[in-house]
Amino acid sequence: MGGPLVLLFVMCIGIIAAERKITIADKLREDSDLSQFLSLLERNAVANTSLQYRQLTMFAPTNEAFQRYNGEMDDSLVLYHISNLATTLTNLDYAISSEFDGNPPLWVTRRKDHMHDDIYINNAKVYVSRSFQSTNRNGKRQVLHVIDQVLQPLQPHGPGSSSSSVYNPNAYQFLEHSDEFNIGQHRLRSFRQKVNQLQKKEVFNADGRNTFFIPVDEGFKPTTRSDLIDEKVVDGHVIPHHVLFTQATRDTQEYETLAFSDNVKVIISFSTAMNGKEEITYVKSNTVAGDTKHSRGVVLADIVKANIPVKNGVVHLIQRPLMVVDTTVVDFLKEKEDGPLCKFYEVILDLGANNQFFKELTIAKDITLFAPSNEAWNEYSVQNIIRNHQKLMDILNLHLVRDRLPMDAIIHNNMNQIYQAPTAAPRKYLYFNVLIHGHNQTLTVEGGGVNATVTQPNIAATNGFVHIIDRVLGVPYTTVFEKLKTDPMLNITYNLGKRQMFNHQLNEMEHRYTYFVPRDHAWLKFQIRHPSAFKALFKEDFGYFTKQILERHVIRAGRAYTVSDLKLLANETHPFVLPTSRDPLRLRVKESDKNYYVEWNGHWIHVFRPDVECTNGIIHVIDEPFVLESDVRATGAADTLRLAYTVFLLILSFGFARIIQD
Repeated sequence: MGGPLVLLFVMCIGIIAAERKITIADKLREDSDLSQFLSLLERNAVANTSLQYRQLTMFAPTNEAFQRYNGEMDDSLVLYHISNLATTLTNLDYAISSEFDGNPPLWVTRRKDHMHDDIYINNAKVYVSRSFQSTNRNGKRQVLHVIDQVLQPLQPHGPGSSSSSVYNPNAYQFLEHSDEFNIGQHRLRSFRQKVNQLQKKEVFNADGRNTFFIPVDEGFKPTTRSDLIDEKVVDGHVIPHHVLFTQATRDTQEYETLAFSDNVKVIISFSTAMNGKEEITYVKSNTVAGDTKHSRGVVLADIVKANIPVKNGVVHLIQRPLMVVDTTVVDFLKEKEDGPLCKFYEVILDLGANNQFFKELTIAKDITLFAPSNEAWNEYSVQNIIRNHQKLMDILNLHLVRDRLPMDAIIHNNMNQIYQAPTAAPRKYLYFNVLIHGHNQTLTVEGGGVNATVTQPNIAATNGFVHIIDRVLGVPYTTVFEKLKTDPMLNITYNLGKRQMFNHQLNEMEHRYTYFVPRDHAWLKFQIRHPSAFKALFKEDFGYFTKQILERHVIRAGRAYTVSDLKLLANETHPFVLPTSRDPLRLRVKESDKNYYVEWNGHWIHVFRPDVECTNGIIHVIDEPFVLESDVRATGAADTLRLAYTVFLLILSFGFARIIQD
């Protein structure tokens, strides 16, 4: 009897459990991480009724999301997190209607990553694994999605003020009635006036899915800036067919604006940067094709109030108008106290308001400034340099080119040869390299031994361009070994140095190294002249010869020698002998047409990049290796010897085979 009774008991328990299926309301009460949302929900009669009797989808922010939220908090906010349709993640369309006053839409973004799709509701990311669906006590289907931000609707001013006459406004209605909405201290009258004056109302009234950028009144200083806004500039503030919330949009992904036509082409993208512990989001317009009224280049503006949802998309309030180029390089540096280059500007001013570098930035007509980001100045090695004003002046000059160099001009100049641009620092050049990843191009720049990546190119100014880079040039942070390993121009020498562990010494900090490093182009020229010798250098059993040749290029001593040092010691008439671990290196040095040459073994070799500073020495990149004819013959003789030895073994093997056969 025990068996049937147990089975009956289990079946009863199963029936009871089935009847008591967990509802969305149960799920909210059980999950302590959703307690603040539950508290808000319980205070709203409409939400409670919906939960008991209606079909719905609920987007529940976590407690952490509520702790970060700094908007208005009344119980009606919960209705912006509820829709009266039960919709799973799979069935979510590009928008879903909310229960908030006027039924404003919640915008859905699916952002594809390598492994999975991320889903966002407005600017809030959905925790996909925590989604849950069930039916309530009345059999109505309900769905719960957990999100990482509180959804913030566009609301009129606080409870004490009169309600707005507009519910669920589109972008133009928001612009027209912006004084009635809770958008902080921001005023939009200047841009609204231009939109009405230019009869561009329909651009912001357009149905569908759009992203709108509206500059605040503070961005119309100087007042002449307003005169530069025409119909095309207004179009450049609208991205059609895409609703782009900041967290849901990838950095640097480009979108065509309404100002993308046959003559003028304007694209927009987002970027983020850290300013101390605060993350700032910028929007940039890039006029890739311009005309007489619209200058090519990037205009950068930070978003002062992001992610304002409207009926036909989303609005972002920005610090200044896009597309309008009316500031100098210096104006851009000092435009905002917490701007993307505020630390660079502080460093310049620390040298004194009348320092030579600042004067040149102010009066120059055609310049390009490679400006280190705020984060770049936090490096420990950089902090030490700032205190040395003379050294700092040299470093600042290394970031300035007295010419207009937009990114496409640099890439074009770099197509057939390594492009080098003279800087404001005497006899110092910048060297460029273009890295291609699919359709994306990344520009790197090297100066004074430091390789930096251009993180924000082509910021346009009336007197030139600014490119933001991720490191301070001229302040070394790598050893000779690390520089060899990472410099794309020195791959062959680095790979040769792997033989016999030759490179390992170049990481030591006890000595100072002066290394004459043949660039890849130099070795390729050597390969054409001596193909068998070049091939032999990479063979496993010729590592000794390779090491001997490289030893001739390295001076290990108590100090490192710049080219200027060597020129003083070894001019055109008197050679100077430098000790190497191979044979003494006898050099003469001359300067011709702003280039340096070293004389070795009777002929002059161009120093392509002098004085590449490292933390434990200096690299001089040269256009020809220090290889003697005897080295070539030695590798050739060794090659012959190896061939003879192989033949000898074959003959020996053949002889043994004959003996066995006999």
